[in-house]
Amino acid sequence: MTAIPGRSMLEGNPCATANPVITMWSHNPGSELSSTASTTSATPTAPAAPVAGTPLGLVGLAALMERSRGRPDIGVGLIDGPVALGHPALAAEQVREVPAGPPPGCRDTASASCRHGTFVAGILVGRRGSQAPGICPDCVLLVRPVFGETAPGPGPMPTATPDDLAAALLATVTAGARVVNVSADLRWSSVRERNALTEALDHARRRGVIVVAAAGNQGAVGGSTLTRHPAVLPVAACDVHGRLLGYSNLGASIARNGVRAPGEGVVGPTTGRSEPISGTSVAAPLVTGTVALLWSIRPDAGAAAVRDAVLNAALNAAPGHRAVVPPLLDAWGAYLRLAAGNP
Repeated sequence: MTAIPGRSMLEGNPCATANPVITMWSHNPGSELSSTASTTSATPTAPAAPVAGTPLGLVGLAALMERSRGRPDIGVGLIDGPVALGHPALAAEQVREVPAGPPPGCRDTASASCRHGTFVAGILVGRRGSQAPGICPDCVLLVRPVFGETAPGPGPMPTATPDDLAAALLATVTAGARVVNVSADLRWSSVRERNALTEALDHARRRGVIVVAAAGNQGAVGGSTLTRHPAVLPVAACDVHGRLLGYSNLGASIARNGVRAPGEGVVGPTTGRSEPISGTSVAAPLVTGTVALLWSIRPDAGAAAVRDAVLNAALNAAPGHRAVVPPLLDAWGAYLRLAAGNP
């Protein structure tokens, strides 16, 4: 593999640390932390040209959101921080607690993990017409926090161990999630912890669950237990014109198994204010929301068909060899492929 200037080589690195952790992936912590289905049966039409300059328009999500709001029998797992359930921009009635896990609500709405979890939740199940994108507000959001609440203000981002992530994934799948959003990246871990996470991901795959994971913001070329697993759709970050953001992690497994989506320009709810944030943790829920809407429109589709529709639509929009950079998400193109029975 050829290194991109300014990036470190991580793919296949056997190193392990004594205290491996997973970390919330937001590029700029200072700015980030500052029913019934409504689908239509109209005949699918050719997608409109991407709308550069708008995050949802660029990747065809705006058009897909006009066709569906999601449906309550489609569970979307959120493995992140807790969520401010009383936030007016959230469809809080759609938020559910995952049994045997920490409570989904925040104890301290000023904590870093609460503000992060609330923002990502708003991308997925925010109220349409509010400051939140609200990609799939009629889906059920199954919240399983893994990041503890820390003091507000500057300081290290909240972390959790790979064992925490594996336990959260198993619990979320058992609770009924069909797609799980993980805005965290796993770098180094012990063999035992890698095995535990792999077993949890294997379980998700057997249950027909798609795991969407942020690639990370270290500007590195490499992969991890998450990005290399066949149950996972890894997500790199681009700007609102589709250009790769320099801090987004890349890698052969990310390019082969995933897509890129806007990681900046998205405005969503935080506790006390609303502002654009950036990072692969913003890009990942755009893909998670796409998967949830595709399943809302075609609930009978298998996980392989949905995954293939997402990947093949992105490749079709930008054919050609890619070594470490994944193609741009094309949510509307994925819908057309799935609707035509040709994922």
